[in-house]
Amino acid sequence: MSEKLQKVLARAGYGSRRQLEGWIRAGRVEVNGKPASLGDRVGSDDRIRVDGRKLGQQSRRAPRCRVLLYNKPDHEVCTRSDPQGRPTVFDRLPPLRNSRWVAVGRLDLNTSGLLLLTNDGELANRLMHPSSGIDREYAVRVLGEVGDEQLARLREGVEIDGALCRFSDIRYFGGEGANQWYHVVLMAGRNREVRKLWQSQGLRVSRLKRVRFGPVFIPSAVKAGRFQELTQKEIEELRRYAKSVASSRRRPVGYVQRTP
Repeated sequence: MSEKLQKVLARAGYGSRRQLEGWIRAGRVEVNGKPASLGDRVGSDDRIRVDGRKLGQQSRRAPRCRVLLYNKPDHEVCTRSDPQGRPTVFDRLPPLRNSRWVAVGRLDLNTSGLLLLTNDGELANRLMHPSSGIDREYAVRVLGEVGDEQLARLREGVEIDGALCRFSDIRYFGGEGANQWYHVVLMAGRNREVRKLWQSQGLRVSRLKRVRFGPVFIPSAVKAGRFQELTQKEIEELRRYAKSVASSRRRPVGYVQRTP
C-alpha cells in the first residue's frame, strides 16, 4: 500500500505537511535516488532520503504520539538551529528516537509563554492550519492610555497588510500608570498580529505572553524554560477539540482576507 510522501515524512516527525511540501520543492527529498516531486506516493520498498540521510523502515512506522507544553522564555528562537547562536526552544527538550519534535506554530523572539510541540506532524498540521480556527489567548502589557474607542476598533477590526484583523475578545487585567495589562484572544495568529493591532492604535506592547492555545492553558507550576508532557487522554481531547472547531468554522475570525 502506498501513501503520500509528505504524509510518511510528517508521521516520522520531520515537520508539518506544509513544511515538507516546501522541502520537496526545494529538492531536499529523494525517492529511489531521484529528486522527489509533489504528489509522489511511496511504499515500503521505496528508498527515501532527506538531506542525504536515509529514512529507515522503523522511522516510517507511527511512533506513540507525544505532546509537550513548553513555557518559552524571552529571547529563545523557535527554529531548530540559529546562525547567530541564540538558544532555541529545542535545546531543552527530551531526545526522541526515530522521530523529532515539531513546533505547533511559532512565537516571536520577544514573546514568551505556551508553545506546543509534538512528534506527530499530522497533528501539528491540524492544530496550526489556518482553517482550524483554534483560538490563542495572550497576556499583553500595553504602554500608553487605552480608550474605549480604541478597544472598540480592535474588536471590530483593523486592516493590516491587506487583511482585516481583530481580537475576538479583550479583557482588562489591571496595571499601574501607563502600563496596563489586557488578555486578548485571536482565532489565528499571523506574524506579530497582536503587536501590530495595538500599534495600529498608537500603543506599544512592552510585554507579550501566550497563556492558552485552544483548550490548553499554561499551568503556573511550569516555569519559564520548563515543559510538561500531556497525557494520552489530554492529547485525545486536543484532537477532538481541533476537529470540532474546524467543522464549526469556515474560516478563522481573526483573519478575513479583503476582496479587491
